[in-house]
Amino acid sequence: MNNEVYAAVMASVSGIQNLTNDRIEALTKGHGMTNIGAMCAANAIATELFRGANIKLTDEDSGSLEIDHVLKKGIEAAEEAGASPANAALFAATICYFAGSNAQAGVPAGNRKLGALARMIAGADRTGVIAVPTPKSNNKVSGFAAVQAIYSAMAEGKLTRIDGRKLPLGVAGGPLYGHNTLGEDIGFPEVAMNGARIGTEAMMQAYWGAGVSASPIISAALGAAAALEIVHPDAFVGEEYGGFFEVNSAYLAGKAACQAAGIPEKLHMRGTDEEYDSFRLVGDLGVILKDIGAPTVVGMMSFGEMLCAFKESVEIGAGFSGGPIMPPLGHMTADSIIALRALIKFEGNIEQAADIIAEVKKNEWLDPEIASVALNTIARKTEQVRRGPITRTMILGTDGVRSAAIVRRAKKAYEDIKAGKSVEDVVRELDLERKKTVETRAAAMLGAMTGHDIRIEIKKMVGGARRSHPFTNSYYGFDTDADVELTVDGKTFELLGLGQKVIPDAIFNDRTELLEIIPLAAIPVCELQLSGHSIINITVPAAVAAAMNVADPKEVAKLAEKGGKSCSAAIPGAREKALDVAKLAVRIMRSMEGI
Repeated sequence: MNNEVYAAVMASVSGIQNLTNDRIEALTKGHGMTNIGAMCAANAIATELFRGANIKLTDEDSGSLEIDHVLKKGIEAAEEAGASPANAALFAATICYFAGSNAQAGVPAGNRKLGALARMIAGADRTGVIAVPTPKSNNKVSGFAAVQAIYSAMAEGKLTRIDGRKLPLGVAGGPLYGHNTLGEDIGFPEVAMNGARIGTEAMMQAYWGAGVSASPIISAALGAAAALEIVHPDAFVGEEYGGFFEVNSAYLAGKAACQAAGIPEKLHMRGTDEEYDSFRLVGDLGVILKDIGAPTVVGMMSFGEMLCAFKESVEIGAGFSGGPIMPPLGHMTADSIIALRALIKFEGNIEQAADIIAEVKKNEWLDPEIASVALNTIARKTEQVRRGPITRTMILGTDGVRSAAIVRRAKKAYEDIKAGKSVEDVVRELDLERKKTVETRAAAMLGAMTGHDIRIEIKKMVGGARRSHPFTNSYYGFDTDADVELTVDGKTFELLGLGQKVIPDAIFNDRTELLEIIPLAAIPVCELQLSGHSIINITVPAAVAAAMNVADPKEVAKLAEKGGKSCSAAIPGAREKALDVAKLAVRIMRSMEGI
Protein backbone atom coordinates (compact mmCIF):
# COMPACT_ATOMS: atom_id res chain seq x y z
CA MET A 1 0.00 0.00 0.00
CA ASN A 2 1.35 3.45 -0.90
CA ASN A 3 2.02 6.32 1.46
CA GLU A 4 -0.94 8.38 0.23
CA VAL A 5 -3.39 5.66 1.21
CA TYR A 6 -1.67 5.20 4.58
CA ALA A 7 -1.80 8.93 5.23
CA ALA A 8 -5.47 9.18 4.24
CA VAL A 9 -6.53 6.25 6.40
CA MET A 10 -4.62 7.52 9.43
CA ALA A 11 -5.98 11.04 8.98
CA SER A 12 -9.55 9.74 8.68
CA VAL A 13 -9.43 7.73 11.90
CA SER A 14 -7.38 10.27 13.88
CA GLY A 15 -10.50 11.86 15.31
CA ILE A 16 -13.95 10.38 15.88
CA GLN A 17 -15.59 13.56 14.65
CA ASN A 18 -14.01 13.09 11.19
CA LEU A 19 -16.48 10.35 10.31
CA THR A 20 -19.78 12.09 10.99
CA ASN A 21 -21.75 15.27 10.36
CA ASP A 22 -23.82 14.71 13.51
CA ARG A 23 -23.00 17.03 16.39
CA ILE A 24 -21.63 14.32 18.64
CA GLU A 25 -19.67 16.61 20.95
CA ALA A 26 -23.00 18.12 21.98
CA LEU A 27 -24.14 14.63 23.04
CA THR A 28 -21.50 14.33 25.75
CA LYS A 29 -22.86 16.86 28.22
CA GLY A 30 -26.62 16.72 27.92
CA HIS A 31 -27.14 19.17 25.05
CA GLY A 32 -29.74 17.48 22.87
CA MET A 33 -29.97 13.69 22.93
CA THR A 34 -28.97 11.71 26.00
CA ASN A 35 -27.91 8.40 24.50
CA ILE A 36 -24.29 8.78 25.57
CA GLY A 37 -25.52 9.19 29.14
CA ALA A 38 -27.54 6.00 28.78
CA MET A 39 -24.58 4.08 27.34
CA CYS A 40 -22.31 5.39 30.10
CA ALA A 41 -24.82 4.09 32.64
CA ALA A 42 -24.83 0.73 30.85
CA ASN A 43 -21.04 0.59 31.04
CA ALA A 44 -21.06 1.29 34.77
CA ILE A 45 -23.86 -1.15 35.57
CA ALA A 46 -22.36 -3.93 33.44
CA THR A 47 -19.02 -3.44 35.20
CA GLU A 48 -20.67 -3.96 38.60
CA LEU A 49 -22.75 -6.86 37.33
CA PHE A 50 -19.71 -8.79 36.13
CA ARG A 51 -17.95 -8.08 39.40
CA GLY A 52 -20.66 -10.22 40.95
CA ALA A 53 -23.08 -7.61 42.31
CA ASN A 54 -26.54 -8.88 43.22
CA ILE A 55 -29.06 -6.62 41.47
CA LYS A 56 -32.22 -8.30 42.74
CA LEU A 57 -34.76 -6.39 44.79
CA THR A 58 -35.78 -8.30 47.91
CA ASP A 59 -38.04 -7.68 50.90
CA GLU A 60 -35.30 -8.42 53.44
CA ASP A 61 -35.16 -6.28 56.58
CA SER A 62 -32.16 -4.19 55.60
CA GLY A 63 -31.55 -0.48 55.25
CA SER A 64 -29.93 -0.98 51.85
CA LEU A 65 -29.48 -3.56 49.13
CA GLU A 66 -26.60 -4.26 46.77
CA ILE A 67 -28.64 -2.86 43.91
CA ASP A 68 -28.57 0.55 45.61
CA HIS A 69 -24.84 0.65 44.95
CA VAL A 70 -25.26 -0.49 41.35
CA LEU A 71 -27.97 2.09 40.66
CA LYS A 72 -25.77 4.79 42.15
CA LYS A 73 -22.88 3.83 39.86
CA GLY A 74 -25.15 3.91 36.83
CA ILE A 75 -26.67 7.25 37.82
CA GLU A 76 -23.27 8.82 38.42
CA ALA A 77 -22.07 7.64 35.00
CA ALA A 78 -25.14 9.06 33.25
CA GLU A 79 -24.79 12.37 35.08
CA GLU A 80 -21.12 12.48 34.13
CA ALA A 81 -22.36 12.58 30.54
CA GLY A 82 -24.72 15.44 31.34
CA ALA A 83 -27.96 13.60 32.08
CA SER A 84 -30.37 15.29 34.47
CA PRO A 85 -31.17 13.42 37.71
CA ALA A 86 -34.53 12.11 36.46
CA ASN A 87 -33.05 10.99 33.14
CA ALA A 88 -30.12 9.35 34.92
CA ALA A 89 -32.55 7.55 37.22
CA LEU A 90 -34.59 6.33 34.26
CA PHE A 91 -31.53 5.03 32.43
CA ALA A 92 -30.11 3.25 35.49
CA ALA A 93 -33.43 1.65 36.41
CA THR A 94 -34.18 0.48 32.86
CA ILE A 95 -30.69 -0.93 32.31
CA CYS A 96 -30.75 -2.73 35.66
CA TYR A 97 -34.12 -4.18 34.68
CA PHE A 98 -32.70 -5.53 31.43
CA ALA A 99 -29.68 -6.78 33.35
CA GLY A 100 -31.99 -9.01 35.37
CA SER A 101 -33.36 -6.94 38.22
CA ASN A 102 -37.01 -7.22 39.18
CA ALA A 103 -39.09 -4.05 39.05
CA GLN A 104 -40.55 -4.46 42.54
CA ALA A 105 -40.42 -6.50 45.71
CA GLY A 106 -43.58 -5.96 47.71
CA VAL A 107 -42.81 -4.90 51.25
CA PRO A 108 -44.78 -2.62 53.59
CA ALA A 109 -41.73 -0.90 55.02
CA GLY A 110 -38.78 0.03 52.78
CA ASN A 111 -39.58 1.30 49.30
CA ARG A 112 -38.49 -1.63 47.17
CA LYS A 113 -39.45 -0.47 43.70
CA LEU A 114 -36.77 -0.04 41.06
CA GLY A 115 -37.96 3.31 39.75
CA ALA A 116 -38.43 4.77 43.20
CA LEU A 117 -35.00 3.63 44.40
CA ALA A 118 -33.33 5.10 41.32
CA ARG A 119 -35.20 8.39 41.69
CA MET A 120 -34.28 8.78 45.35
CA ILE A 121 -30.63 7.89 44.76
CA ALA A 122 -30.48 10.42 41.92
CA GLY A 123 -32.11 13.12 44.03
CA ALA A 124 -34.86 13.70 41.49
CA ASP A 125 -38.23 15.08 42.57
CA ARG A 126 -41.34 12.89 42.70
CA THR A 127 -43.83 14.05 40.11
CA GLY A 128 -46.12 11.52 38.50
CA VAL A 129 -47.17 10.13 35.15
CA ILE A 130 -48.93 13.38 34.33
CA ALA A 131 -45.48 14.99 33.96
CA VAL A 132 -43.82 12.21 31.95
CA PRO A 133 -43.54 13.10 28.24
CA THR A 134 -43.48 10.68 25.37
CA PRO A 135 -40.40 10.53 23.16
CA LYS A 136 -40.45 13.01 20.29
CA SER A 137 -41.61 11.46 17.05
CA ASN A 138 -42.01 14.64 15.04
CA ASN A 139 -44.39 15.87 17.79
CA LYS A 140 -44.90 14.51 21.28
CA VAL A 141 -47.58 14.27 23.96
CA SER A 142 -47.44 13.31 27.64
CA GLY A 143 -48.85 10.96 30.23
CA PHE A 144 -51.39 13.66 31.05
CA ALA A 145 -53.68 12.09 28.45
CA ALA A 146 -53.71 8.75 30.28
CA VAL A 147 -54.16 10.36 33.71
CA GLN A 148 -57.00 12.60 32.52
CA ALA A 149 -58.88 9.74 30.89
CA ILE A 150 -58.49 7.42 33.89
CA TYR A 151 -59.63 10.06 36.37
CA SER A 152 -62.64 10.92 34.20
CA ALA A 153 -63.59 7.24 34.11
CA MET A 154 -62.94 6.92 37.83
CA ALA A 155 -65.25 9.85 38.61
CA GLU A 156 -67.95 8.14 36.55
CA GLY A 157 -67.53 4.87 38.44
CA LYS A 158 -66.19 2.99 35.41
CA LEU A 159 -63.00 1.53 36.91
CA THR A 160 -64.52 -0.90 39.40
CA ARG A 161 -67.87 -2.22 40.57
CA ILE A 162 -66.89 -1.42 44.15
CA ASP A 163 -68.47 1.77 45.46
CA GLY A 164 -66.14 3.20 48.09
CA ARG A 165 -69.07 4.88 49.87
CA LYS A 166 -70.35 1.49 50.94
CA LEU A 167 -67.15 0.24 52.61
CA PRO A 168 -67.67 -0.42 56.33
CA LEU A 169 -65.30 0.75 59.05
CA GLY A 170 -62.65 -1.93 59.61
CA VAL A 171 -62.83 -3.06 56.02
CA ALA A 172 -61.78 0.11 54.22
CA GLY A 173 -58.00 0.39 53.99
CA GLY A 174 -57.31 -2.85 55.82
CA PRO A 175 -56.42 -6.48 55.11
CA LEU A 176 -60.07 -7.59 54.92
CA TYR A 177 -60.15 -5.59 51.72
CA GLY A 178 -56.53 -5.75 50.57
CA HIS A 179 -55.88 -9.43 51.23
CA ASN A 180 -59.29 -10.92 50.58
CA THR A 181 -62.08 -11.24 48.06
CA LEU A 182 -63.04 -7.59 47.71
CA GLY A 183 -59.54 -6.40 46.89
CA GLU A 184 -57.64 -9.29 45.36
CA ASP A 185 -60.49 -10.88 43.40
CA ILE A 186 -62.46 -7.80 42.38
CA GLY A 187 -61.11 -4.32 43.12
CA PHE A 188 -57.43 -4.59 42.26
CA PRO A 189 -57.87 -6.52 39.00
CA GLU A 190 -60.68 -4.24 37.81
CA VAL A 191 -58.87 -0.98 38.55
CA ALA A 192 -55.59 -2.28 37.11
CA MET A 193 -57.06 -3.62 33.89
CA ASN A 194 -59.72 -1.02 33.23
CA GLY A 195 -57.38 1.82 34.15
CA ALA A 196 -54.53 0.55 31.97
CA ARG A 197 -56.86 -0.04 29.02
CA ILE A 198 -58.44 3.39 29.28
CA GLY A 199 -55.06 5.09 29.80
CA THR A 200 -53.45 3.30 26.87
CA GLU A 201 -56.31 4.09 24.52
CA ALA A 202 -56.19 7.74 25.60
CA MET A 203 -52.45 7.90 24.93
CA MET A 204 -52.89 6.55 21.42
CA GLN A 205 -55.73 8.98 20.71
CA ALA A 206 -53.56 11.84 21.97
CA TYR A 207 -50.76 10.84 19.59
CA TRP A 208 -53.16 10.71 16.66
CA GLY A 209 -54.69 14.03 17.61
CA ALA A 210 -51.24 15.61 17.59
CA GLY A 211 -50.89 14.52 13.97
CA VAL A 212 -48.37 11.72 14.56
CA SER A 213 -48.39 7.94 14.62
CA ALA A 214 -49.04 6.42 18.02
CA SER A 215 -46.31 4.40 19.69
CA PRO A 216 -47.99 1.25 21.01
CA ILE A 217 -45.22 0.44 23.50
CA ILE A 218 -44.95 3.95 24.95
CA SER A 219 -48.75 4.30 25.08
CA ALA A 220 -49.00 0.97 26.89
CA ALA A 221 -46.19 1.74 29.34
CA LEU A 222 -47.65 5.13 30.27
CA GLY A 223 -51.19 3.74 30.35
CA ALA A 224 -50.08 1.01 32.74
CA ALA A 225 -48.06 3.50 34.80
CA ALA A 226 -51.06 5.83 35.18
CA ALA A 227 -53.24 2.92 36.34
CA LEU A 228 -50.54 1.76 38.78
CA GLU A 229 -50.48 5.19 40.40
CA ILE A 230 -54.01 4.37 41.57
CA VAL A 231 -54.19 0.64 42.15
CA HIS A 232 -52.03 -1.11 44.74
CA PRO A 233 -49.09 -1.89 42.41
CA ASP A 234 -47.87 -5.11 44.07
CA ALA A 235 -51.25 -6.48 45.04
CA PHE A 236 -51.96 -10.17 44.86
CA VAL A 237 -54.90 -11.05 42.64
CA GLY A 238 -57.35 -13.93 42.43
CA GLU A 239 -56.23 -17.35 41.29
CA GLU A 240 -58.35 -17.01 38.13
CA TYR A 241 -55.76 -14.50 36.87
CA GLY A 242 -52.69 -16.63 37.52
CA GLY A 243 -50.59 -18.37 40.13
CA PHE A 244 -49.89 -16.94 43.58
CA PHE A 245 -46.60 -14.95 43.54
CA GLU A 246 -46.63 -15.16 39.73
CA VAL A 247 -49.29 -12.62 38.74
CA ASN A 248 -49.99 -9.33 40.47
CA SER A 249 -51.82 -6.10 39.70
CA ALA A 250 -48.86 -4.75 37.70
CA TYR A 251 -48.95 -7.80 35.45
CA LEU A 252 -52.67 -7.35 34.85
CA ALA A 253 -52.16 -3.67 34.05
CA GLY A 254 -49.46 -4.67 31.57
CA LYS A 255 -51.72 -7.28 30.02
CA ALA A 256 -54.62 -4.86 29.52
CA ALA A 257 -52.31 -2.16 28.18
CA CYS A 258 -50.70 -4.54 25.67
CA GLN A 259 -54.08 -5.79 24.48
CA ALA A 260 -55.34 -2.22 24.04
CA ALA A 261 -52.22 -1.23 22.12
CA GLY A 262 -52.05 -4.37 19.96
CA ILE A 263 -48.66 -5.48 21.30
CA PRO A 264 -47.87 -9.17 20.69
CA GLU A 265 -47.78 -11.41 23.74
CA LYS A 266 -44.12 -12.29 23.24
CA LEU A 267 -41.15 -10.09 22.32
CA HIS A 268 -37.68 -11.31 21.35
CA MET A 269 -34.26 -9.84 22.03
CA ARG A 270 -32.11 -9.16 18.99
CA GLY A 271 -29.01 -11.31 18.82
CA THR A 272 -29.78 -13.61 21.73
CA ASP A 273 -33.38 -14.55 20.75
CA GLU A 274 -34.45 -14.44 24.41
CA GLU A 275 -38.22 -14.37 24.77
CA TYR A 276 -39.99 -11.80 26.95
CA ASP A 277 -43.56 -11.87 28.21
CA SER A 278 -44.81 -8.50 26.95
CA PHE A 279 -47.52 -8.32 29.64
CA ARG A 280 -44.90 -8.56 32.37
CA LEU A 281 -42.52 -6.25 30.54
CA VAL A 282 -45.09 -3.46 30.14
CA GLY A 283 -46.34 -3.89 33.68
CA ASP A 284 -42.80 -3.65 35.00
CA LEU A 285 -42.03 -0.61 32.85
CA GLY A 286 -45.20 0.95 34.22
CA VAL A 287 -43.99 0.36 37.77
CA ILE A 288 -40.68 2.02 36.89
CA LEU A 289 -42.21 5.00 35.08
CA LYS A 290 -44.81 5.81 37.73
CA ASP A 291 -42.04 6.38 40.29
CA ILE A 292 -39.18 7.76 38.21
CA GLY A 293 -39.90 11.47 38.46
CA ALA A 294 -40.01 13.70 35.39
CA PRO A 295 -37.57 12.62 32.67
CA THR A 296 -37.26 14.99 29.74
CA VAL A 297 -38.39 14.35 26.17
CA VAL A 298 -34.88 13.37 25.12
CA GLY A 299 -34.55 11.14 28.18
CA MET A 300 -37.70 9.35 27.10
CA MET A 301 -36.29 9.14 23.56
CA SER A 302 -33.31 7.20 24.87
CA PHE A 303 -35.70 5.04 26.92
CA GLY A 304 -37.73 4.26 23.80
CA GLU A 305 -34.61 3.53 21.80
CA MET A 306 -33.54 0.95 24.40
CA LEU A 307 -36.74 -0.92 23.58
CA CYS A 308 -35.55 -1.17 19.98
CA ALA A 309 -33.41 -4.02 21.26
CA PHE A 310 -36.48 -6.15 20.57
CA LYS A 311 -36.88 -7.65 17.11
CA GLU A 312 -40.47 -6.39 17.08
CA SER A 313 -39.41 -2.78 17.66
CA VAL A 314 -40.95 -1.50 14.42
CA GLU A 315 -44.25 -3.25 15.15
CA ILE A 316 -44.46 -1.86 18.69
CA GLY A 317 -43.26 1.64 17.75
CA ALA A 318 -40.25 1.68 20.06
CA GLY A 319 -37.97 4.04 18.16
CA PHE A 320 -35.39 4.07 15.39
CA SER A 321 -32.16 2.53 16.65
CA GLY A 322 -33.13 -1.03 15.86
CA GLY A 323 -33.05 -0.50 12.08
CA PRO A 324 -33.50 -1.13 9.29
CA ILE A 325 -33.04 2.65 8.78
CA MET A 326 -29.85 4.03 10.31
CA PRO A 327 -30.86 7.10 12.37
CA PRO A 328 -28.70 10.02 13.54
CA LEU A 329 -26.11 8.98 16.11
CA GLY A 330 -28.03 10.62 18.94
CA HIS A 331 -30.66 7.91 18.65
CA MET A 332 -28.34 4.93 18.99
CA THR A 333 -29.18 3.23 22.30
CA ALA A 334 -30.63 -0.19 21.46
CA ASP A 335 -27.21 -1.75 20.91
CA SER A 336 -26.28 -1.09 24.53
CA ILE A 337 -29.11 -3.40 25.64
CA ILE A 338 -28.27 -5.96 22.94
CA ALA A 339 -24.63 -5.91 24.07
CA LEU A 340 -25.70 -6.24 27.71
CA ARG A 341 -27.86 -9.28 27.05
CA ALA A 342 -25.15 -10.84 24.87
CA LEU A 343 -22.57 -10.33 27.60
CA ILE A 344 -24.90 -11.94 30.13
CA LYS A 345 -25.49 -14.87 27.78
CA PHE A 346 -21.75 -15.42 27.36
CA GLU A 347 -20.91 -14.70 31.02
CA GLY A 348 -18.97 -11.54 30.28
CA ASN A 349 -17.04 -12.81 27.25
CA ILE A 350 -16.64 -9.69 25.13
CA GLU A 351 -15.34 -11.54 22.08
CA GLN A 352 -18.46 -13.70 21.85
CA ALA A 353 -20.78 -10.80 22.61
CA ALA A 354 -19.08 -8.72 19.90
CA ASP A 355 -19.93 -11.44 17.38
CA ILE A 356 -23.60 -10.92 18.26
CA ILE A 357 -23.31 -7.19 17.56
CA ALA A 358 -21.57 -7.91 14.26
CA GLU A 359 -24.34 -10.30 13.17
CA VAL A 360 -27.11 -7.86 14.12
CA LYS A 361 -25.50 -5.12 12.06
CA LYS A 362 -24.89 -7.44 9.13
CA ASN A 363 -28.43 -8.78 8.88
CA GLU A 364 -30.86 -6.14 10.13
CA TRP A 365 -29.88 -2.87 8.42
CA LEU A 366 -30.36 -1.44 4.94
CA ASP A 367 -26.66 -0.57 4.73
CA PRO A 368 -24.76 -2.87 7.12
CA GLU A 369 -21.36 -1.31 6.41
CA ILE A 370 -22.48 2.23 7.21
CA ALA A 371 -24.52 1.03 10.22
CA SER A 372 -21.37 -0.56 11.66
CA VAL A 373 -19.34 2.59 11.08
CA ALA A 374 -22.04 4.65 12.78
CA LEU A 375 -22.24 2.43 15.87
CA ASN A 376 -18.46 2.36 16.12
CA THR A 377 -18.41 6.17 16.04
CA ILE A 378 -20.94 6.71 18.82
CA ALA A 379 -19.43 3.94 20.97
CA ARG A 380 -15.98 5.52 20.68
CA LYS A 381 -17.45 8.90 21.54
CA THR A 382 -19.07 7.39 24.62
CA GLU A 383 -15.70 6.05 25.73
CA GLN A 384 -14.44 9.62 25.94
CA VAL A 385 -16.80 9.96 28.89
CA ARG A 386 -16.98 6.48 30.43
CA ARG A 387 -15.42 3.22 29.28
CA GLY A 388 -16.76 -0.20 30.01
CA PRO A 389 -17.74 -3.63 28.68
CA ILE A 390 -20.76 -2.36 26.72
CA THR A 391 -18.83 0.05 24.51
CA ARG A 392 -15.91 -2.36 24.23
CA THR A 393 -18.32 -4.97 22.88
CA MET A 394 -19.85 -2.55 20.38
CA ILE A 395 -16.45 -1.33 19.18
CA LEU A 396 -15.03 -4.83 18.84
CA GLY A 397 -18.13 -5.94 16.97
CA THR A 398 -17.78 -3.16 14.38
CA ASP A 399 -14.06 -2.36 14.17
CA GLY A 400 -13.35 -4.83 11.38
CA VAL A 401 -16.09 -3.51 9.12
CA ARG A 402 -15.14 0.09 9.86
CA SER A 403 -11.48 -0.50 9.06
CA ALA A 404 -12.25 -2.36 5.84
CA ALA A 405 -14.72 0.34 4.76
CA ILE A 406 -12.19 3.13 5.20
CA VAL A 407 -9.33 1.27 3.53
CA ARG A 408 -11.53 0.28 0.58
CA ARG A 409 -12.52 3.88 -0.01
CA ALA A 410 -8.96 5.10 0.31
CA LYS A 411 -7.70 2.56 -2.23
CA LYS A 412 -10.49 3.34 -4.67
CA ALA A 413 -9.90 7.07 -4.37
CA TYR A 414 -6.15 6.66 -4.98
CA GLU A 415 -6.61 4.42 -8.01
CA ASP A 416 -9.39 6.54 -9.54
CA ILE A 417 -7.62 9.85 -9.02
CA LYS A 418 -4.44 8.38 -10.42
CA ALA A 419 -6.48 7.30 -13.47
CA GLY A 420 -7.66 10.87 -14.02
CA LYS A 421 -10.90 11.14 -12.08
CA SER A 422 -11.62 14.13 -9.83
CA VAL A 423 -12.26 13.79 -6.12
CA GLU A 424 -15.79 14.98 -6.86
CA ASP A 425 -16.24 12.04 -9.25
CA VAL A 426 -14.92 9.59 -6.67
CA VAL A 427 -17.33 10.79 -3.98
CA ARG A 428 -20.25 10.74 -6.41
CA GLU A 429 -19.47 7.15 -7.42
CA LEU A 430 -19.22 6.02 -3.80
CA ASP A 431 -22.55 7.66 -3.03
CA LEU A 432 -24.18 6.09 -6.07
CA GLU A 433 -22.87 2.74 -4.84
CA ARG A 434 -24.44 3.38 -1.45
CA LYS A 435 -27.72 4.44 -3.05
CA LYS A 436 -27.80 1.19 -5.01
CA THR A 437 -27.10 -0.82 -1.85
CA VAL A 438 -29.98 0.88 -0.06
CA GLU A 439 -32.38 0.41 -2.99
CA THR A 440 -31.49 -3.26 -3.41
CA ARG A 441 -31.57 -4.21 0.27
CA ALA A 442 -34.72 -2.20 0.93
CA ALA A 443 -36.46 -3.99 -1.93
CA ALA A 444 -35.30 -7.36 -0.61
CA MET A 445 -36.32 -6.67 3.00
CA LEU A 446 -39.68 -5.16 2.10
CA GLY A 447 -40.30 -7.91 -0.42
CA ALA A 448 -39.69 -10.55 2.22
CA MET A 449 -42.03 -8.74 4.62
CA THR A 450 -44.88 -8.28 2.12
CA GLY A 451 -44.48 -11.33 -0.09
CA HIS A 452 -44.17 -9.20 -3.23
CA ASP A 453 -41.44 -8.91 -5.84
CA ILE A 454 -40.24 -5.33 -5.41
CA ARG A 455 -37.76 -3.11 -7.21
CA ILE A 456 -36.93 0.40 -6.02
CA GLU A 457 -35.09 3.18 -7.82
CA ILE A 458 -34.69 6.68 -6.42
CA LYS A 459 -34.69 8.77 -9.58
CA LYS A 460 -34.14 12.15 -7.97
CA MET A 461 -33.19 13.42 -4.54
CA VAL A 462 -32.35 17.11 -4.24
CA GLY A 463 -33.21 20.03 -2.00
CA GLY A 464 -35.69 22.82 -2.57
CA ALA A 465 -38.92 20.85 -2.66
CA ARG A 466 -40.99 23.81 -1.39
CA ARG A 467 -38.43 26.48 -0.57
CA SER A 468 -36.11 28.66 -2.63
CA HIS A 469 -33.63 29.42 0.17
CA PRO A 470 -30.01 28.66 -0.78
CA PHE A 471 -29.59 26.57 2.37
CA THR A 472 -32.34 24.10 1.51
CA ASN A 473 -31.20 24.00 -2.10
CA SER A 474 -27.69 23.09 -0.94
CA TYR A 475 -28.58 20.48 1.68
CA TYR A 476 -31.36 18.18 0.57
CA GLY A 477 -31.96 16.69 4.03
CA PHE A 478 -34.07 19.68 5.09
CA ASP A 479 -36.48 19.98 2.14
CA THR A 480 -36.17 16.82 0.10
CA ASP A 481 -37.55 16.64 -3.41
CA ALA A 482 -37.53 12.92 -4.16
CA ASP A 483 -38.86 11.00 -7.14
CA VAL A 484 -39.09 7.24 -6.70
CA GLU A 485 -39.94 4.51 -9.18
CA LEU A 486 -41.44 1.39 -7.65
CA THR A 487 -42.07 -1.89 -9.40
CA VAL A 488 -44.33 -4.27 -7.48
CA ASP A 489 -44.95 -7.67 -9.06
CA GLY A 490 -44.17 -6.20 -12.45
CA LYS A 491 -46.41 -3.13 -12.08
CA THR A 492 -44.56 0.20 -12.08
CA PHE A 493 -45.52 3.26 -10.00
CA GLU A 494 -43.96 6.73 -10.41
CA LEU A 495 -44.01 8.66 -7.13
CA LEU A 496 -42.99 12.18 -8.16
CA GLY A 497 -42.43 14.67 -5.35
CA LEU A 498 -42.74 12.07 -2.58
CA GLY A 499 -42.64 14.43 0.39
CA GLN A 500 -44.34 17.54 -0.94
CA LYS A 501 -46.95 16.00 -3.26
CA VAL A 502 -47.52 12.26 -2.94
CA ILE A 503 -47.69 11.91 0.86
CA PRO A 504 -50.01 14.91 1.53
CA ASP A 505 -52.24 13.81 -1.36
CA ALA A 506 -52.51 10.28 0.03
CA ILE A 507 -53.31 11.45 3.56
CA PHE A 508 -55.79 14.23 2.85
CA ASN A 509 -57.56 12.51 -0.03
CA ASP A 510 -57.60 9.01 1.47
CA ARG A 511 -55.65 7.56 -1.42
CA THR A 512 -55.53 4.00 -0.13
CA GLU A 513 -53.61 2.74 -3.15
CA LEU A 514 -50.86 5.27 -2.41
CA LEU A 515 -50.83 4.72 1.35
CA GLU A 516 -50.11 1.04 0.71
CA ILE A 517 -47.01 1.66 -1.41
CA ILE A 518 -45.59 4.86 0.12
CA PRO A 519 -43.58 2.91 2.75
CA LEU A 520 -41.72 1.14 -0.05
CA ALA A 521 -40.39 4.51 -1.19
CA ALA A 522 -40.24 6.33 2.14
CA ILE A 523 -37.95 3.83 3.88
CA PRO A 524 -35.00 4.01 1.43
CA VAL A 525 -35.43 7.77 0.96
CA CYS A 526 -35.37 8.28 4.74
CA GLU A 527 -32.23 6.16 4.99
CA LEU A 528 -30.44 8.50 2.59
CA GLN A 529 -31.90 11.68 4.12
CA LEU A 530 -30.12 10.71 7.33
CA SER A 531 -26.76 10.03 5.63
CA GLY A 532 -24.98 12.74 7.56
CA HIS A 533 -24.39 10.37 10.47
CA SER A 534 -21.48 8.78 8.57
CA ILE A 535 -19.54 10.70 5.91
CA ILE A 536 -16.62 8.43 5.06
CA ASN A 537 -17.61 8.69 1.40
CA ILE A 538 -16.57 12.35 1.62
CA THR A 539 -13.75 12.58 4.15
CA VAL A 540 -11.71 9.58 3.03
CA PRO A 541 -11.48 10.61 -0.67
CA ALA A 542 -10.69 14.17 0.44
CA ALA A 543 -7.80 12.90 2.53
CA VAL A 544 -6.45 10.85 -0.38
CA ALA A 545 -6.69 13.74 -2.83
CA ALA A 546 -4.89 16.06 -0.43
CA ALA A 547 -2.19 13.47 0.24
CA MET A 548 -1.72 13.12 -3.55
CA ASN A 549 -1.39 16.91 -3.78
CA VAL A 550 -4.25 17.15 -6.30
CA ALA A 551 -5.15 20.58 -4.91
CA ASP A 552 -4.86 22.47 -1.66
CA PRO A 553 -6.93 21.01 1.22
CA LYS A 554 -9.53 23.78 1.08
CA GLU A 555 -10.31 23.12 -2.60
CA VAL A 556 -10.26 19.36 -2.08
CA ALA A 557 -12.79 19.66 0.75
CA LYS A 558 -15.06 21.85 -1.35
CA LEU A 559 -15.04 19.40 -4.25
CA ALA A 560 -15.56 16.38 -1.99
CA GLU A 561 -18.66 17.91 -0.41
CA LYS A 562 -19.96 18.86 -3.86
CA GLY A 563 -19.65 15.24 -4.96
CA GLY A 564 -21.76 14.14 -2.00
CA LYS A 565 -24.63 16.56 -2.53
CA SER A 566 -27.06 13.82 -3.55
CA CYS A 567 -26.33 11.53 -0.61
CA SER A 568 -23.68 11.91 2.09
CA ALA A 569 -23.84 15.72 2.28
CA ALA A 570 -27.50 15.79 3.29
CA ILE A 571 -26.75 18.26 6.08
CA PRO A 572 -23.99 20.86 6.47
CA GLY A 573 -20.62 20.14 8.04
CA ALA A 574 -18.95 17.73 5.63
CA ARG A 575 -16.76 20.39 4.05
CA GLU A 576 -15.28 21.39 7.41
CA LYS A 577 -14.64 17.77 8.36
CA ALA A 578 -13.10 17.06 4.95
CA LEU A 579 -10.84 20.09 5.31
CA ASP A 580 -9.59 18.92 8.71
CA VAL A 581 -8.85 15.43 7.39
CA ALA A 582 -7.24 16.73 4.21
CA LYS A 583 -4.92 19.05 6.14
CA LEU A 584 -3.89 16.25 8.46
CA ALA A 585 -3.26 13.90 5.53
CA VAL A 586 -0.86 16.47 4.07
CA ARG A 587 0.89 16.80 7.41
CA ILE A 588 1.22 13.01 7.71
CA MET A 589 2.64 12.80 4.17
CA ARG A 590 5.27 15.38 5.02
CA SER A 591 6.24 13.45 8.13
CA MET A 592 6.45 10.18 6.21
CA GLU A 593 8.56 11.73 3.47
CA GLY A 594 10.90 13.09 6.09
CA ILE A 595 11.56 9.67 7.59
